[in-house]
Amino acid sequence: MTTVRVLLVDDQPLVRAGLRRILRPRAGFDVVGECADGTEVAGAVASAEPDVVVMDMRMKSMSGAEAIAALRASGSSVPVLVLTTFDDDETLGAVLRAGANGFQLKDAAGEELIRSVLAVAGGGAWLDPAVTARVLASYRTTSLSATAVDRTSRRTLASLTAREREVLALMGRGHTNGEIASLLSISEVTVKTHIAHLFSKAALRDRAAAVVFAFDSGMVAPGGPVP
Repeated sequence: MTTVRVLLVDDQPLVRAGLRRILRPRAGFDVVGECADGTEVAGAVASAEPDVVVMDMRMKSMSGAEAIAALRASGSSVPVLVLTTFDDDETLGAVLRAGANGFQLKDAAGEELIRSVLAVAGGGAWLDPAVTARVLASYRTTSLSATAVDRTSRRTLASLTAREREVLALMGRGHTNGEIASLLSISEVTVKTHIAHLFSKAALRDRAAAVVFAFDSGMVAPGGPVP
């Protein structure tokens, strides 16, 4: 089993300790670093080279949205799973625009956290079922790409090939490129080609936008990721 390298970002030591207990080596993880504030993230990513960052949305000096934006500005494309609570609606849009790859409730069961971290680390997008509707609504109201997709979803969907629609549906259900390749009996290179084509046709900027489009177009029904 390949070990997933994780960077934890949360300003509460007890939360980080709890995450460490869940994301332990025997579950296939290696916590390679911890940050207590968003200002530390870019440097920690550069030095620790994690496969995924698990990050809180609200921190004292620099928020999760600002930390992700700084990370992307530095040229890093490391996947980021954001930990959220039920009262974070006001910041969802900012985090989405910044480039988060997934959202998981802080009070989720350990098994669910493990699934979400693995999905995002593997190149997938993840929406906790409890926040799916809020995330989609926030994305639609704060992202130009999502707004464009909402207005033209039917026309755009019709422009996709049958295979591109299959890939889109599987992306919307949270599958990684490797899983999509296995399910469709094609290579990962081919999967990436299909994704590039549908991104271009639907004017999608990232995988999170593709998940929104999959829901808006009816390719995936609300209810969260499907293993």
